[in-house]
Amino acid sequence: MPTRQTQVHGHCDARFTAVRQAFEENFAERGELGAAVAVSIDGESVVDLWSGWADADRTRPWERDTLVNVWSTTKGPVALCAHILADRGLLDFDAPVAAYWPEFAAAGKERVLVRHLLSHRAGLCGLREPHSLDDLYDWELTTARLAATELWWEPGTRSGYHALTYGFLVGEVVRRVSGLRPGAFLEREVTGPLGIDFTVGLPEKESGRVAELVHPRARPGGDQAATFGQLTPEAIAALANPLVGAAQANTPEWRAAEIPAANGHGTARAVAALYGVFAGRGSYGGRRILSPEAAERVREGQGGCRDLVLGAGFEHETEIGLGLWLSGTNGSYGPNPRAFGHDGFGGSCGLADPEAGVALGYTMNRMGPHIADDPRKTALVEAVYSVL
Repeated sequence: MPTRQTQVHGHCDARFTAVRQAFEENFAERGELGAAVAVSIDGESVVDLWSGWADADRTRPWERDTLVNVWSTTKGPVALCAHILADRGLLDFDAPVAAYWPEFAAAGKERVLVRHLLSHRAGLCGLREPHSLDDLYDWELTTARLAATELWWEPGTRSGYHALTYGFLVGEVVRRVSGLRPGAFLEREVTGPLGIDFTVGLPEKESGRVAELVHPRARPGGDQAATFGQLTPEAIAALANPLVGAAQANTPEWRAAEIPAANGHGTARAVAALYGVFAGRGSYGGRRILSPEAAERVREGQGGCRDLVLGAGFEHETEIGLGLWLSGTNGSYGPNPRAFGHDGFGGSCGLADPEAGVALGYTMNRMGPHIADDPRKTALVEAVYSVL
């Protein structure tokens, strides 16, 4: 526990003092190192706070423009790319993936639809053959192996979290349709026009303002070897082929690669803005990115189940829409069961609630041990809704 109170910077509307208090408690009681949180209501910023340290040695303060790898919170912006193309009539979610990516039909995958990629129901949660970190950094090699590999289960029947493959699968479809990988497409269509400080991968010129990720502390009584011993083959393929963590994400090689499921870098403000496109029913900052109908479609539920990859980490069924997780009865994204969002490995989060007009972004560098619903994120979300 810190010996002195952490100084919090930024602004917080008086009505949302509870959010500031929860943010401060994350440092005082929940082991926060460096973090930021941003909340907008109907497109207006009501919370924009940051505090702590950008490195484990506490030599660099977390600044207003500190960037950090947000892991799977990146999946929301990547889904946005696919929805933009579908909104323009260039991509059909009910078409076979092979209609856009012919090589993908190999090994019995002609039945996989685009919607299966977005909803983690494609049966391609990971590769069967060993896939190293260097392999992962090679876009052409990774997508070629995915095109050639066999399915783990019948597509469309169950969801199984595609932790790393999601970004290459959806991303290659985006590339085949638009000619651009998702990072470049997102910049051209969204982050560039709106001035959103978010990239897939990290340009070298921005390396001076990126926070160092710190490996999660083990849960009390936890045994990593025993935990991996309980995983199904599908889960091992998804989560450990290759195995990545803070040490890998802090390297220049990881940052230079494009891994659209896991290496988006941005501020909390940027995350709130990107999820704010969905919260604003397709509009943000006075600019329309999606039609209202297309923005609504992202939360089109594809069926609830115990996730085939993450099932051991959840005590309840979950449901994924077309790219994002639904809040559901467990309230992962607030009390509205139709709110939606995405958590990142270790704690980060993006949230959209169109009914309440809420968009939230939370970023941090001390990773927690939870698969999702980190207590720091949960405290912030509960604080937002406590005053609405």
